[in-house]
Formats: sequence, structure tokens, C-alpha cells
Amino acid sequence: MAGGKETPRQKMIGMMYLVLTALLALNVSKSILDAFVAIEENIQKANIVQVDRGDGFYGDVKEEIQAAKGPDNVAKKKKLEYVLGQMDKIDKETAEMIAFIDKLKVEILELAGENTAAYKDKDYTNILWKKTDKVRPARMWLAAVQGMDKYDEPMNVMGIADDIKNPKGNGAELWKKYNDYRSKIVEIAGTYQMPGSEAKFSITPKAINEYPDNAKLNKDVAAMVDGSKANLKEDRQVLIDLYMGLTKLERNEVHDMKGVHWIGMTFDHSPLVAGIAALSSMQQDILSARALALAHYKSKVSTGEYSFNKIMPLAYGPNVANGGDDIELQVMMAAFDSDNQPKVTVNGYDGEGVVTYPGNGQGIVKVKAGGATMELSGTVSIKNKSGVPKTEKWNHTVIIMKPQGSIELPELNVLYRGYNNMAEATASGYDKSILGGTGVSISGSGPYVVKPTGNGRTAYLTVSGKNTATGQTVQLKRVEYRVMNLPDPEIYWGAAKNGQKGSKAETKLFAKYGPEIPLKAEFTIKSWECSVPGAARPVMGTGSMISSASPLLRAAPAGSMVSFICKVVGPDGITRTRAGAFKI
Repeated sequence: MAGGKETPRQKMIGMMYLVLTALLALNVSKSILDAFVAIEENIQKANIVQVDRGDGFYGDVKEEIQAAKGPDNVAKKKKLEYVLGQMDKIDKETAEMIAFIDKLKVEILELAGENTAAYKDKDYTNILWKKTDKVRPARMWLAAVQGMDKYDEPMNVMGIADDIKNPKGNGAELWKKYNDYRSKIVEIAGTYQMPGSEAKFSITPKAINEYPDNAKLNKDVAAMVDGSKANLKEDRQVLIDLYMGLTKLERNEVHDMKGVHWIGMTFDHSPLVAGIAALSSMQQDILSARALALAHYKSKVSTGEYSFNKIMPLAYGPNVANGGDDIELQVMMAAFDSDNQPKVTVNGYDGEGVVTYPGNGQGIVKVKAGGATMELSGTVSIKNKSGVPKTEKWNHTVIIMKPQGSIELPELNVLYRGYNNMAEATASGYDKSILGGTGVSISGSGPYVVKPTGNGRTAYLTVSGKNTATGQTVQLKRVEYRVMNLPDPEIYWGAAKNGQKGSKAETKLFAKYGPEIPLKAEFTIKSWECSVPGAARPVMGTGSMISSASPLLRAAPAGSMVSFICKVVGPDGITRTRAGAFKI
């Protein structure tokens, strides 16, 4: 076809292929644009969920302020009002960011010649449905957009038409506002002084927009938070999550071009609907951060999130203790208010220091263990919202054990080399027993497998007890063991032991221990030599089967002595020469 003349028919066919290709391209383009419309619609719905989620946290605190009445709730009300004020700061910053991004969306639509004259809710022929309402983004219907595939307008509005590495105008302003929002939201979440507390916490975030991967970003953000004066015990992970959730890599590599700004990478030749979807996605990051920050502040106060009509007392701690140990019980109501601490009493103990209050809705009871069994009991009381105390009884039983360990039969303290010596260890008085030693390797957890190591003639085993409630471990006994090779096995011809009467019909030899040695060691016969008096020469073989010696054995007269000399190997790897004599 190259260079040749085409017939009218060939020209017509070629033209049809061009038209078909163009139609296919248009269909693919429309499918992609429809996909962006669907994605943006889902993002808008997700944004509404995040708004409602954050509003729920805000509403819980506000409702609790209304319920915190009377002199007993003065301190609690001050704390709630302070938290609500912090939440208001978060919402103020969030509302400004949401409104600015919505303004950019409308500007793109207007530049593209779309109809943005009015807001008509659920009118599927109109793009704009609802206006921006504080932190709630404007509701749009992009399926009504006529020029979905226009890409010059998003680029012009975002200031990247001339240079995708250095955005200008709205694009530069969006990037600055977004990063400023990140700093402000983290600062508000980590900077506070709760009413009634002398502790002051603060954090001033710095910009981290360049990182090779998320692991390095996490490390750098964590270092920044750890170097601040924030409440690291309670707020550290939330501050890290807030910062990382709002962080985007500023400089990127796109199609072998390095240093492309995030704004340029996101909006360069982006169809109109895709550009608006990207802006909605930024709003989703902002609203997710807002919800996390509000939830974090809500967690610092009691808001009556859980309703209940019964109060159940709860006392828990160790069930076993040793004489002289400290017994620590945690006594609390099943549902509690951190601003309304319980009052705990212990029957029979009136001294100071028996009950302490760490401030988390618990009373910690601490007494000395003594006797055989301790029956601890008392009461726990807490006030309701009207200030009326409710009192319940509690009880807890502790079994007192006497620490001791026992390893007996000192004359039989032997460990065999190359053998799985089985050992049991019990530390009475402790809920966990631990076997240790020197000159040995120990595996398993009861029974233990003990194997001597090295060439020493002695090794040591120790038994220790551990109280898992307190973490305390005590060594109770240390015992010396002799290290020896395994005893030599006996040679068996079938069921006949060395020195007994054998049978010519038996065709197998065994090397093993008799019942007097209770070790479960297996030996393998590597080779053997069979001799009969009067025979010209002995018969030799390998393995445990002696079928090749059957002619010699059949020829031997009754009453003759048959001897076997065997090379055997045990689990310790030692090759032994063992002999057995049998009368036939």
C-alpha cells in the first residue's frame, strides 16, 4: 500500500476506519468523563458523612453543657465550655478553607461558560444545588456540566497554564492556605490548658512537604511532635495523624519531568470534572481532619455518650499471691465519669494509703498478703448527675501461696549428652514456673527438653517462679547435674536378649535398652558379624537384617553358641561396638 495508488473502494474503506477510530476515541473519552462525575459525586457524599460525624462530636459536648447543672458540676461545666471553645476555633478554620475551595470550583465553572446563576436543590438540569454552609461544602451536580472535557479553564484558574512547576494566583494561594490550615489545626489540637489544671501544652508545627516515602514522613512528623511541648502521653498519635493526613508531597516527577508542583501535577490538562473532583478530595482531607480533631477534644470530657440504667461494681486483681507480696486490686464502676471519681472503702482497713485514686474512675486498693486466703470486701460509691450517691458492695478473693521449689533424687542427677532429657519444673506459690540453667540448652515449656552443651562434666538447672500480675521473678532452687554419655545398649536377636536362647528363624537384630533403663533412646545397627563354632569363617552384613547368615545358622547343631558383633550408633552420634551371644 505504501506509495501505491488506491482505488475509490480502498479510499472509502480507509475513510471508514478513520471515522470508526474517532468514534471509539470519543466513546472512551466520554466513559472517562462519566467516571470522574461518578467519583466526584461519591466524594461529595463522603464529605457530607464527615461533616455529620464532626457535628455529632460538637453536639455531644454542647448537650452535656446544658445537662451540667448545679454546684457539683461547676468544674465540669467550665471544662466543657473550654473544649467547646477549642472546637469553635477548629470549625472557624475549617469553614474558611471549605468556602475558599468552593469559590475555586465556581470560578472554574464560570470560566468554562457553565450556568452558575442560581442554586436549585435536586434539579438535575442545574449544576449548583446548595450553597456552602459553614463547614458543609456546596452541593453540586456535575452531570449537568456541558463542557466536561475542557481543561484550559482548570489550568488557568489554578495558575499553571504557563508553568506547572511554579503555580501562580489561585493555585499558589490554595497551596499556602492548605498548609496553613494543617499548621493551625494541629496547633489548636495540641495547644491548650484545661480549666482546673496547671499543665500547659503547646505545639508550633513546621512545614514538612518534601520526603522520599511515607516512612520518612512519619519519622519526621513524629520527631517534630516529640520535640514540642505537647501532651505526648495523650495527644501524640492524634497530632501525628492530623499532620500526615493533611500532608501532600510538594515536588513530584511526572513523565520524566522533575520538580513538578503538586498543584501542577494535579490540574495539568485535567478535564473540568476531574479538576473539581480533585478540589472535592482536598475538602474531604480537611473534613476528615476536622472530625478527628473534634473527636479528640470530645474524648477529654465526659459527654454522656453511653446511656445505662444499672451500675455494676467491678473489682479485679490477682487471684494468687505469696506471703509478703503486695496485693493490688482495681475497683471501679463499670461505667464512670472522669469528672466524678468514686469513693472506695475496704472492710477492716481504715489506715491512710490503703485506697488511692489515679483519676481514671478507679480506686486502687493495696494491702499486704497474709494467711492462707484473703477475703477482701468493701463498698464503692459514685454520684449521679443530681448529686445523689449510689453505693454498691464489692468483694474479691485472693489465695495466699507459700513460695517453694522442689527437685529431688540427688543421686540420680544426671544429664546425658546428645539426648533429649525430659524435665519438669514447678515453682509452688507462683502462677508461672520457669526452668533455666548453665551448660545446657533448654527448649519447650513443660515438659522441657534439656541437652548438655560443650564438654563439661557438670551442668546446672534452676527453677524460678514468676508472678505474672506483678512481673516479679524469683529463683527458688539451683541444682548441679553430672553430664555423662548414654549407657551402652544390649544386643537382641529377635526377642532374645544377650545370653538368652535364640531362634534360627529370627532374621533381625536390635540394639536397645532393657526395661531396667527407662530411657527412650533409639539405636541403629550399622553392621554385624555372625560367628558359629566350627564354621570356616564368620558371615558379615550391614543393617539390622541377618538373612544372609541363615545358611550358617541352619547348619549349626542344636546347643551351639552363636555370637554377633555389631557396630551401633545412638542419638548422641557415638559409634559403639556391642556383642551378643545366644544359644541355639
